[in-house]
Amino acid sequence: MSDAESPSPFEPVEPNAGEDFEPVDVFPDANDFDLRPGADSCYKCSACDTNCPVAEVDDDFPGPKFQGPEQWRLKRQEDDHSIDDSIMDCSNCMRCDNACPSGVPLSQMHNTARGEYVAEEMSKTSVEYWRNRILANYRTSAWLASKVPRLASFAMNFGPARWVMEKTLGVTKEREFPEFATETFREWWEREGAAAGSRERARDARERRGEPRDADKKVAYFHGCYSNYNTPEVGKSMIRVYEHFGYEVVVPEQKCSGTPMFANGMLDDARRHAEVNISSMSDLVEEGYDAIASCTSCSMALRQEYPELFDIDGVDTVAENTFESVEYLRIHEDLTDEIEASEVDGDLASEFAYHAPCHARNQGLERQAVELFGDLEGVAVEDVGDSCSGISGTYGWKEEKYEKSMEIGDEMFDHMEDAGGETGMTECPTCAMQMEHGTGYDIRHPLELLDAALVE
Repeated sequence: MSDAESPSPFEPVEPNAGEDFEPVDVFPDANDFDLRPGADSCYKCSACDTNCPVAEVDDDFPGPKFQGPEQWRLKRQEDDHSIDDSIMDCSNCMRCDNACPSGVPLSQMHNTARGEYVAEEMSKTSVEYWRNRILANYRTSAWLASKVPRLASFAMNFGPARWVMEKTLGVTKEREFPEFATETFREWWEREGAAAGSRERARDARERRGEPRDADKKVAYFHGCYSNYNTPEVGKSMIRVYEHFGYEVVVPEQKCSGTPMFANGMLDDARRHAEVNISSMSDLVEEGYDAIASCTSCSMALRQEYPELFDIDGVDTVAENTFESVEYLRIHEDLTDEIEASEVDGDLASEFAYHAPCHARNQGLERQAVELFGDLEGVAVEDVGDSCSGISGTYGWKEEKYEKSMEIGDEMFDHMEDAGGETGMTECPTCAMQMEHGTGYDIRHPLELLDAALVE
């Protein structure tokens, strides 16, 4: 019996509760930014404002209600109304979407407003614009750094260099840059035989598990930028765990999910990347593959933000067949039984302080790691609360927003330090940066723990 069939506190379902995702049609008859269908659903209850982590620490930030419905109402009344520059203070955590009782597409409004503000009102010669563009296009910087990873890691964390970056670009000197892997995930993947190697290993695993060798079990892995260039161990664990269950894995051509571009209003950049991702993933979905992401912000982009913002052939097909990596296994495999029969020792025999990323909460996945590992011998996982980590991707890397990001994260830091262990766990790479920065704890991904329990 699978997890999907057995009763448990977590009842995984198909994406979007088994129904096709239907984004609000905010541009029904025109090409201009007319969000009235969504704006008119807002009845000003302010639930979004009271759940906004930025508004909680910044009295000058007008909050999600103004950034979304109220701003579009002003545009409706005043032809010359311009987007307020405070839209750039929104961190794109998307907690407002969950808070709204009437289903107003707040984050879609914010993404659209940021895009308009950057395209029409932000100076393209300003330091802020170029700083944001560099941060939003991390994949480009990481690709270059991967050519000389040790040198790049040293240079990016050299004290005087960080001071110069803060003074010239506004990138905070308070944070240490993540190290670049000496071998990227994709380089490791090719060395392991890529799709052909995975096919043979998966078929051998199916035979060991008593399943048909030619069973139709195959997934396409969207690894994202960070797992490729900085933490390939997450991608490696994903491959090993999926092959353990007999899945043939392919790693298609892909670019950034676009999440940091959405947060910085770089919608043209995001669309260019999305076109590549949708093209490669939709072809594979048509061949029977499901799309799997190990980063919850990546799965959120493919599942929700792409169909909301882009009219690209295949976008709905990909959205309907995208899963977060652990979620997919909970739906399709007897994961609970296998974990109950396993134990962990060595470095990962620990007590973990688990933080659910905001983008995991938006997908209904905030409790799965805590419930999943509850019966795993050798470890304990403690939920450290529902607060936002505060970093929100590139938000916490900006010099003028660093202190706000740390103030938002204070509650999480306190809960982590009150937890039993000194190791953290989360599915989001930037949340992991913030957790480590605020507490000094080592941070692991749930896939690494699954790998240690079931494979290693």
